[in-house]
Amino acid sequence: MKPSVWLPPLLVTALFLVCWEIFGHLPMGRVKVVPPVSAIAMDIIHNHQLLLRAMLHTLTEAMVGFAAGAAFGFLMGVLFAEVRILERMFFPVFIISQTIPVVAFGALVVIWFGNGMLSKVVIAFYLTFFPVTVHTHRGLLSVEQQRIDLLRSFAASRWTLFWRLRLPFALPTIMTSLILGSSLSLVGAIVGEWFGDTKGLGIMLVQAMYVENMVRLWSIIVACGVIGVGLYAVLRFVQTRWIWWGNET
Repeated sequence: MKPSVWLPPLLVTALFLVCWEIFGHLPMGRVKVVPPVSAIAMDIIHNHQLLLRAMLHTLTEAMVGFAAGAAFGFLMGVLFAEVRILERMFFPVFIISQTIPVVAFGALVVIWFGNGMLSKVVIAFYLTFFPVTVHTHRGLLSVEQQRIDLLRSFAASRWTLFWRLRLPFALPTIMTSLILGSSLSLVGAIVGEWFGDTKGLGIMLVQAMYVENMVRLWSIIVACGVIGVGLYAVLRFVQTRWIWWGNET
């Protein structure tokens, strides 16, 4: 990679961290606002094992919910695109379900499934399946009619149209929804932990908030950011490596 690509963001990041460090040492910065970067880094180093265990726990919940939500969302998107009566019957229900605030829904889920991992997985699933459903549905229906008519002129079956035309055409859109869903699944796992857990980034966040430990709060925020960036990087690599034609649009 050329220096012109990575050097400007690196310089901007370094300048931002230096300004953050300076501000953290100012009187107005030290009063429950923004701790210095050095203090956050030291807290992460001293508590890295605790943070790593919490990150692994939250990541596991998020990934299981993400996988289930992505699979369900893809299946529903395909069904809604191929069987239009199902779209008219159930798609409005999906939309209504997303108007429920995740905090309210999370309370119900914890009551139904308890404080174990299952409830966090369900919340992550809840936040993941809808964008995947919508983007899959939209991508499958966005194929130009001329292309469909061309394949049909060669006696292509409905199955062939789906695998050879609709699905490849929709994959870039579906991949975008997966990138969005990965972030939402992480949010769902963290929110689920707020309602009761013994480990995970969410419960650590609540505990640090109650004692007003600003350094620990920022350490947890950094940990969440690391997970989010990691998930984005993995999915983005998959997108550019195996769904390369999406970059042409």
